[in-house]
Amino acid sequence: MNNKQLNPPPAGTFSIGDIYQILFRHKWKIMFLSLLGLGGAAAWYVTHPVAYQSQAKLFIRYVVENKSPGQLDPTDARIKTTDQRGENVINTEVEILTSLDLAQEVAETIGPDRLLGPDHPLPDRFSAGSLIQQSLTVEAPRRSDVLTITFKHRDPSIVQPVLKALIDAYYQRHAEIHRSVGMFNEFLTRETDDLRSRLLRTEGELRRARTNAGIISLEDSKKTFSDQLARISQSLLDAEAELAERRAAAAELSRILAVRPAVTTTNETTVVTNEIPVVPSNVIGDYTRLRNLIDTLRKREQELLLQFTPESSLVKSLTEQITWNEKLKQQLETDHPGLLAVAPARTTTSPGAPATATGGPQLDLTTELARIAALASKIKVLNEQLERVRLDASRIDEVEGSITSLQRTKELQESHYKYFEASLEQARINEALGAGRVSNISEIQAPSPPGRDNLPLYKVMAGIAGGAIALALLLAFAIETYLDRSLKRPVDIENKLGLDLFLNIPRISRNGHMAALNGTGLKQLEWKSGAGTATVEPQESGKHLVKWDPRDVLRDFHDALRDRLVTFFEVKNLTHKPKLVAITSCGHGSGVTTTAAGLAASLSETGDGNVLLVDMNQEGAAHQFYKGKLACGIDDALEAETRDHTQVNENLYVVSEAANALKLPRVMPKRFTHLVPKLKASDYDYIIFDMPPVTQISITPRLAKFMDMVVMVVESEKTDRDVVRKAADLIRQNQPHVGVVLNKTRTYVPRMLQQEL
Repeated sequence: MNNKQLNPPPAGTFSIGDIYQILFRHKWKIMFLSLLGLGGAAAWYVTHPVAYQSQAKLFIRYVVENKSPGQLDPTDARIKTTDQRGENVINTEVEILTSLDLAQEVAETIGPDRLLGPDHPLPDRFSAGSLIQQSLTVEAPRRSDVLTITFKHRDPSIVQPVLKALIDAYYQRHAEIHRSVGMFNEFLTRETDDLRSRLLRTEGELRRARTNAGIISLEDSKKTFSDQLARISQSLLDAEAELAERRAAAAELSRILAVRPAVTTTNETTVVTNEIPVVPSNVIGDYTRLRNLIDTLRKREQELLLQFTPESSLVKSLTEQITWNEKLKQQLETDHPGLLAVAPARTTTSPGAPATATGGPQLDLTTELARIAALASKIKVLNEQLERVRLDASRIDEVEGSITSLQRTKELQESHYKYFEASLEQARINEALGAGRVSNISEIQAPSPPGRDNLPLYKVMAGIAGGAIALALLLAFAIETYLDRSLKRPVDIENKLGLDLFLNIPRISRNGHMAALNGTGLKQLEWKSGAGTATVEPQESGKHLVKWDPRDVLRDFHDALRDRLVTFFEVKNLTHKPKLVAITSCGHGSGVTTTAAGLAASLSETGDGNVLLVDMNQEGAAHQFYKGKLACGIDDALEAETRDHTQVNENLYVVSEAANALKLPRVMPKRFTHLVPKLKASDYDYIIFDMPPVTQISITPRLAKFMDMVVMVVESEKTDRDVVRKAADLIRQNQPHVGVVLNKTRTYVPRMLQQEL
């Protein structure tokens, strides 16, 4: 059996068993405080009368605002709708409803005496208005345009009339705030007429400016001129590009025909001409006939190829004729280059073959020269048009500033005129409706008849009762956590101290007592933890006999402690004799003497060997009972000749080491050093030491190193766990084997909720 590390668990953590223990252990405190809270709630119910309330609901569709004549922005809407969250406009209406001025106005209507009661020392208008303001509740739910108005008062005959008067006064105040801005109809009429005349004058000036500029719409004219400039510029660029193309083609034809181009320069453009050589008419006729013949022969060749192969004699003969005529044609073109310029271009197409020229380039140089001259004229005209359009556009730019200014003035005057005209019309409508007629607010629910308002009273009562119960629970948990740090349950030994629990002895009814020594020499060894006693009686032979009361209920627990101690030694393989066992505690009255005597008696009844019980307490003769004198000490018990006087029962011997109580703490460690060899050589199986409580100066921690086992008796609900932890640390410095016996435990939790060994 190894003791665990003595580390406390995290503070503030409670298991379900801990909660049950706290609730049932402090059930009387909890019940008392809970009953006290319920009594307080009942007293509050008796001493505070129930208030009565009346409730009404208003639906605000929108808010109509009258603007002053200085507000000229036409985009600023007169009708303001409520937002989705019930803020802005709705909050403004709530402020109007809950204002002190409105409450004082209602107080004057109802009467301060009626509102404040006859017992009020000063029933004035201000006090009555303050009472209405404090008793009035206006709620604006989210995403709603409905206001819920509630008025509370102790007198049920007042709540409904006050709420009706409040709503009527609110209608009047709403109209005054949002719609009434003074009488300005005359000003609106005069300003509207003035704006109308100025607007007509501006329209006339704008019309004259457009007529002088020759335009109907400034924007349309600017767009038209822009389109014309773009179109003419593009046409001019295309013509110039085509002219360059034609000039290049004419130059190339002139080079091919070996014709010297003639260049003529004018102010606007440059004209290129060519000198074409003169060809005799008979040569032209021969050249034409030769070309026609070649064409005829080629057609004939194509027809023969449809019937014969190219190797046929007819086809070959025809091909030779074509070749010979082609040579004649080329010879004429070489001798007379002008034939290429005057001869029409012809092509012959063979079936299934692409078109080919009948001879030479066949380009019409005359046509190209004429096209160049036409393009030059076109470019000249386009330049003239471009210049004319630019002049017209610049004239529009000059008048654009004045026309734009007039247009802006017209638009501004027109917007002002429309606004003042609409304001004048609305002012006439408002005047016809009257200030007290509100159409944008509807009454969903009229002020209800007076009803009891129990909810606030119940809330206070629930708070008092719940607070008392919460305080009781908090007090119980505070006592267990911070105030009472004693060990109470077996699970606390392992969970909170990390020690091994040997035995849990419950508390039994207290009917035992400690009797003084009398003349008969009878001494009662008693323990406060329960009924039943073990008496040690002197015999005629000089021996002493321990007798167990058959009604003793602790004997079974001492037997269980014996069995667990024996099992512990077996597990640890401690076979030497004698085995030294110390019984100690952290304070007086824990039951150490009872536990030591019971354990020694239980061990002696096994019949395996002798058991010696040694009283190590400094209080004197707790076991020195023979004729009121100290019978013998531990040295006498170790000697066979003298130990008969220490025998109190078969196999059980009782001695005391407290003969010299003043010197005992000082001499005991040295004395035990000399007694250890004698103890090991004795015929005792077990030597049980009834040790003093563990303190800073007690001998128990110093003698623990001589023991095989130290059993600490802890009194439940009295011994502080920090004291037990420190005592265990002192003992564990010399003896690693420490067991705990939890004495006088109480069970508070019913077994159906929690079961413990």
